[in-house]
Amino acid sequence: MTGWQVLELVSVQPGIQTLVLDTHPSLLIHSIDCKVFGTGGAPDTSTSLTYRVDPFTDYGSSLNICLPAAALRPHQAFQITVRYTTTDGPAIWWLDSELTCGQTRPLVFTQGHSVCNRSFFPCFDTPAVKSTYSATIRVPEGVTVLMSATHSVFSQQEQAYQFSMEFPVPAYLVALVAGDLQPADIGPRSRVWAEPCVLSSAVNKLGGSVERWLAVAEGLFGPYVWGRYDIVFLPPSFPIVAMENPCLTFIISSILESREFLVIDVIHEIAHGWFGNAVTNATWEEMWLSEGLATYAQRRITTEAYGRAWTLCVCCPAVPGRCACAVRLCLTLCVSCPGVNPSSLMNLFTYEKGYCFVSYLSQLCGDTQRFDAFLRAYTEKFKFTSVVAHDLLEFFLGFFPELKESSVAQREGLEFERWLNGCGPPLSEPDLSAGSVLTGPVKQLCELWSVDPLDLLTIATFDLSTWSTFQIVLFLDRLLDRSPLPHEVMSRLSRCYSALLDGMNAEVRIRWLQIVVRNGFYPDLSQVRSFLHTHTSRMYTVPLYEDLCSGVMKSFAVEVFYQTQGRLHPNLRRTLQQILSQSSAPPLLAPPPPAPDRPADAPPGSTIALRDVNVSA
Repeated sequence: MTGWQVLELVSVQPGIQTLVLDTHPSLLIHSIDCKVFGTGGAPDTSTSLTYRVDPFTDYGSSLNICLPAAALRPHQAFQITVRYTTTDGPAIWWLDSELTCGQTRPLVFTQGHSVCNRSFFPCFDTPAVKSTYSATIRVPEGVTVLMSATHSVFSQQEQAYQFSMEFPVPAYLVALVAGDLQPADIGPRSRVWAEPCVLSSAVNKLGGSVERWLAVAEGLFGPYVWGRYDIVFLPPSFPIVAMENPCLTFIISSILESREFLVIDVIHEIAHGWFGNAVTNATWEEMWLSEGLATYAQRRITTEAYGRAWTLCVCCPAVPGRCACAVRLCLTLCVSCPGVNPSSLMNLFTYEKGYCFVSYLSQLCGDTQRFDAFLRAYTEKFKFTSVVAHDLLEFFLGFFPELKESSVAQREGLEFERWLNGCGPPLSEPDLSAGSVLTGPVKQLCELWSVDPLDLLTIATFDLSTWSTFQIVLFLDRLLDRSPLPHEVMSRLSRCYSALLDGMNAEVRIRWLQIVVRNGFYPDLSQVRSFLHTHTSRMYTVPLYEDLCSGVMKSFAVEVFYQTQGRLHPNLRRTLQQILSQSSAPPLLAPPPPAPDRPADAPPGSTIALRDVNVSA
């Protein structure tokens, strides 16, 4: 992408001589100019500015711009224009035709979370800073462009799309996708976008549901402030399940294989409309303020829409297991890791311990509806701002003065400070017993597979084909936690379930195949090969390659990599090369001989304007 960017700025204090923006080595700066506005509002003559790019961390650089004297006066409005070209940066994912769903036309999308958009455009790449933005994107004929914006217009004559986001957002929520995308309305304020071969499936799975979920969320947390809630389904190379870009959720198309996972993931992204997008964590060290609250809100929405038992079975059985890992990893809810890429701080513990803390705050109120009212007031007070944990907890105690008077923040063993900064699992977990009607059979079957000798007659009475996806996933997760298993147990598991599981969705198959790999079960290794040939998202490939390379199947991993690397996105290809190189696998210089499945020793330009950004020291 080649283009130029205009930052509309105001100096809020005297003595500022340098403007510092986040950038990336892959982003090439051509020139930087400045316009200072006079008393009548008209800009003075444009001035060319000097600048330098300094190393910062392994995930970005520092763009230091020397400001003219006229721009240094407090409350002085001025514009900075940066002309630049993007190259192979982490935010921009270019997909050749063969990497898309339809395999007919190329596609590009951006992924800014957490600190990648500095390779898309120079910015204040921190969730503490929010601004409005507008953009003009010019593309070849036949290419559809979408952005995370509240308004959009297409000019046929100029072959240009114009977008504007009227509400302030952090840099990581500016998102773009362009390709062979077609729309279909699924509600009064929602539509899905997808490649033609995916569109009908997306409409069938979501038609009528999104508006229902939005209405439930509004009843709980107040008005949805972003206007539209659209969804774009992206090819299997999309690196994560979904991303909560305002007005336009990005979601991986393979999620359509599972209705239950689709429901949960879309509702979670809807919840971010209040928690994460409207009210944002000011630092990545407190990411739980976004993900913990959004997870709580997601489960409140599903409880209202589908009932408490369904929510507890589908959403919550993994809470204890996910949080138990904190004991081994010594994790805290608020993480302090200066200089570390914030993306590496994100894990399921952020979601689940954050959810447990928010649930604990709800329990302190004694009434779920009272806590709903608190969350409505919280989002109304802090919307379009960024907050820290102190802001949330201070507002909580102010909203419930009786709790403040009883010193709940210092309750022994459950101190708020200990919740935030203490290592280990949650100090309190929500009551999950209502979900036992669905999780009970899973527990029983897991127990049957753990006794010696196996009671195969009783095991045969459990028909997994009648179970929900989440029951099967919970069953497999528990087997995965116990792996490696005795060889006889693994052989029996394969005879009972392998053929059935191989025909299920990717969320089920990835777990079964991890069990296969961790147990070194070569008879089912052909399923691993087939899966890696058809699924190219990092959320599926990376766990399998890590397991393959940590065991005795490294040669197999290298072989499959060379067979599939042409269909992998360059970013993912580099990640897998690092995994393979860090192991004792053969050097990645030439394709290895086949390994048996058995034991063996510049494009058109864009214009982006960021508005209402205050410059401070």
